[in-house]
Amino acid sequence: MYKNSLKAKIEFILLMIENIYIIIDRHNGIVNALDDTVEARPALLMCLMQIGESLNKIDKDILEKFELLLDAKGSYDVRNFIAHDYEGVNLGLIEIILRDNLSVLEEKILKLKYEIEKL
Repeated sequence: MYKNSLKAKIEFILLMIENIYIIIDRHNGIVNALDDTVEARPALLMCLMQIGESLNKIDKDILEKFELLLDAKGSYDVRNFIAHDYEGVNLGLIEIILRDNLSVLEEKILKLKYEIEKL
């Protein structure tokens, strides 16, 4: 039962990451996507919030085992800042996350997925 729940969370996180890549691609880059305040920016921010929320629901022991504990904490912190709009969302920080951190997180999540599927 727990394996199925974890697998569903992993699949959802990967879907949100894929959605981010699609949005960025459709707008020919991160900056253009973040500049689109009508559709792309809200969609990117929602995906990041969903990633943070989902990672926060995964057991801490599993996150630690797969070196995702800091990623989960950081993702949840980003989720909180987006959700509560503490003094406005820092788009420079969001750009860095999308450019530099998202692919690293994706690799770790894919590794976790692979290990869970072997069980």
